Amino acid sequence: MFDEQLIDPEQRDPVEYEEITSDEVDHVIEALGMLAEHVTSENIRAYIEEASNNIYYLIYDEEAETEESMDDEELFESDSEEDELSLEDDLPAEAA
Repeated sequence: MFDEQLIDPEQRDPVEYEEITSDEVDHVIEALGMLAEHVTSENIRAYIEEASNNIYYLIYDEEAETEESMDDEELFESDSEEDELSLEDDLPAEAA
């Protein structure tokens, strides 16, 4: 399980990246949750929860940001169309 060598972020080539799937993240978060249920130390439980949150945001934070930016673009496009319509309404009847 831990026989893979950990990669130091400073030694990693900036062009290369590791692909992490949502299934793997979900599985790890579930396992950490079960582990946290059986730990009596509050300090250890806090570290497990922090690790779980960090792992969650490896994949889901990026998706949320992408969805937010797409929503912002749609909102901008919607506002632009409304502005164009209101400008047409302001024109005198002869110019329209």
